Amino acid sequence: MYLSERQSEIVDLAKAKGRVLVDELATHFDITPQTIRMDLNSLCNGRVLVRFHGGAIYPDGKENVEYEARRQIAADEKRKIGLATAQIIPNNASLFINIGTTTEAVGQALTNHTGLMVVTNNINVANSLRLYPSIEVAIAGGVVRRSDGGIVGEAAVDFINQFKVDYAVIGASAIDLDGFLLDYDFREVKVAQAIIENARHVILVADSTKYERRASVKLGKLTQVDTFVTDRVKDPAIRNICNDGDVNVIEIDTPDY
Repeated sequence: MYLSERQSEIVDLAKAKGRVLVDELATHFDITPQTIRMDLNSLCNGRVLVRFHGGAIYPDGKENVEYEARRQIAADEKRKIGLATAQIIPNNASLFINIGTTTEAVGQALTNHTGLMVVTNNINVANSLRLYPSIEVAIAGGVVRRSDGGIVGEAAVDFINQFKVDYAVIGASAIDLDGFLLDYDFREVKVAQAIIENARHVILVADSTKYERRASVKLGKLTQVDTFVTDRVKDPAIRNICNDGDVNVIEIDTPDY
């Protein structure tokens, strides 16, 4: 497809950064966001970029695009959930961090902690935390999913079972109204279940879009969780399950937080 000079520069920026945002591009080119959206829509219709709400991604392979798109869903909520979760975890603690874009936000929020022992099956978490000398990182072995850098399979389960830690940070692809935590990959679920079984305090991190999704593999139940950190609990049924199961709920969108 023919690209204007501005569109070519947008593509170059997307290649360099991995993604571009409408507001940043509007400032960069000193034009209206509406004009930038037209450029991005044209580039995405021509399959040069891949659109997401608020910007576009340079498609470095289908799986990476899907992962980056997931990171952009409720990105601000995930960041705040990460910060709120980091406040729960003290210095000198041991913890699991499982696969997921929200659990990665927790990892990013822990970088000011000291004396942490982090056990993870998430390559992205391990790669970011390894840079901090006050945090020791142990990473599971097993099959690496190209889609998101998650390590799954029996070898990962065996590795996790070697530990007993203070905290576990887990996510879920979906939360059903009956209180079941659900996922798509049964191999990932096996690792998550081992993480739950080997932690003294389990923290579920999930934004409210997870109430609207459907997945088929049972990971566990909300009642197996000690603390649930979310932006908000939309449905009374979920709140009742948490109350009945003595689950501490932290909602970052409440005025008192």
